[in-house]
Amino acid sequence: MRSAIKTIFWKDDAVVMIDQKALPHEERHLRFTDYKDIITAIKDLTIRGAPAIGVAAAMGIALGILHLATSSKENFKLAFYEICDQFSQTRPTARNLFWAIERMKKSFDDALSGSPDQIKRVLVEEAIRVCEEDIAINEKIGINGRSLIQEGDNILTHCNAGALATAGYGTALGVVRAAWGEGKKFHVFVDETRPVLQGARLTAWELAKEKIPATLIADNMAGFLMKQEKINKVIVGADRIAANGDVANKIGTYSLAVLAKEHDIPFYVAAPLSTIDMSVRNGDEIPIEERNAEEITTIRGIRVAPQGVHVYNPAFDVTPNRYITAIITEAGVVFPPYQQGIENIARCLKK
Repeated sequence: MRSAIKTIFWKDDAVVMIDQKALPHEERHLRFTDYKDIITAIKDLTIRGAPAIGVAAAMGIALGILHLATSSKENFKLAFYEICDQFSQTRPTARNLFWAIERMKKSFDDALSGSPDQIKRVLVEEAIRVCEEDIAINEKIGINGRSLIQEGDNILTHCNAGALATAGYGTALGVVRAAWGEGKKFHVFVDETRPVLQGARLTAWELAKEKIPATLIADNMAGFLMKQEKINKVIVGADRIAANGDVANKIGTYSLAVLAKEHDIPFYVAAPLSTIDMSVRNGDEIPIEERNAEEITTIRGIRVAPQGVHVYNPAFDVTPNRYITAIITEAGVVFPPYQQGIENIARCLKK
């Protein structure tokens, strides 16, 4: 079943996106005509989720070049690469961000023989394609993964890997949507996902909107529910996947994977091929973003910690491949051993 949620789209030479910071209290769309505002939106989590960040970067680059005053071809090129560089400094862990920038650079270089106006339209068209392809890719992920969900399952998911984390369908929640769409009945446990509460604010909102049964729990309840046999499957998304199958995802994912292993519960990762980084050999080489202290010391602007307390706030952790049952992609489901399986499936990226 196709999600009714459109996270980001291009309209009338502007970028429109859901303001995820306003959810779940208010569903509103923001319209951007300045690429610098999209850079800010990526940094401050107005838009988040690795695939959605990639789409936002592609559209932001197109927007920046669209409104660029045309001068010499050389200055035009320098300005384009400067815009790309600014986007590359927003969220270091999200592989899809860099994949989208690389794709826009290739499109720009291929179009350089044309006039500046022709190049601008080529980049706009490419950004729109990135968005449309993202939805189609995630629908394929859903189709490939839905057989892993059985009637009566109790599924735990972490953070938000749904429509809001993509252009409008979802990776982990895309699998859930696809299984629900073919008539399977099951229940989803949503952990709140501290410190920014993407599970409580976003995933719970999505599932309620789709009328998929869900129960919200605090992050530190998962192990107890597993011991009680109330959870029999875990599905999460990913922000970057190393060549050996190690996975970087929202902080707390590693803990859930260890708990799932202890309780003999399948642990699945759903992500597009664009999340795979073949230049990274293992999880130790994945850059981990650290975010500001206020995400820990405050909740929705209300201080919950004493002034001056030292804070460590990594946004992601890395789950070693030995804890992962399978990786679900648009090209198929990869099972261990991951090194060879990912190499085989990553060839799809080169086609």
